[in-house]
Amino acid sequence: MCAASTALAAVVPTESLERIRVAAEDAVRAQLQGIAYEVHIQAIAPDSRLQLAQCPQRLTAQIGTAELGARTTVRVSCPVRATPWTLFVPVTLESDVPVLVLRQSELRGARLLPETVARQTRRVQGLRSDYVSDARTLAHSTLTRDLPAGTALTFTLLQADYLVRQGQAVTLVAQGAGIEVRAPARAMEDAREGARVHVENLSSQRIVQGVVEANGLIQVTP
Repeated sequence: MCAASTALAAVVPTESLERIRVAAEDAVRAQLQGIAYEVHIQAIAPDSRLQLAQCPQRLTAQIGTAELGARTTVRVSCPVRATPWTLFVPVTLESDVPVLVLRQSELRGARLLPETVARQTRRVQGLRSDYVSDARTLAHSTLTRDLPAGTALTFTLLQADYLVRQGQAVTLVAQGAGIEVRAPARAMEDAREGARVHVENLSSQRIVQGVVEANGLIQVTP
């Protein structure tokens, strides 16, 4: 009886682990529409000893997170009630992205020029994130720390210059219902582009808060 059961089990078709792997990778690939650079997707192969009943229909695959990182998990399952199973497959992502690389070592506070960097394509973990690829980005910024030659620049390594200094005359801009109102003001502190800053409205003598825009204007925020 035991031998007969073993023989029967031996002929029961099992799911292809390669099919599972491909389903996981395809689920990730479907989320990469419109990406201009090359992304390498690699599903971690399931344990070769795994024995899952063969699914008679197309496998379903769902990504477990809203944003794709260097490593994500895909839920692969068989939608057929007679052979229900679910497997969580880890998938890694790497990208070949254009980056700016330092030609020589630079010190903290250095102001980089286009000739101090070289453009290269490098393979990085995950999707292209904060790597700098346009030399124009280097204008009006300095390095946040000492860096050796060959470092691929990221936005976290660059610190924007102060656009507003304490005591500087600035212009407040408030918008609403299709109307734009401007008023003279004085900055109460130093601030960089995109930072919140306290300013004194010279017309009302009130202290308000706004966001520093690239053109130096202060956009009033609620």
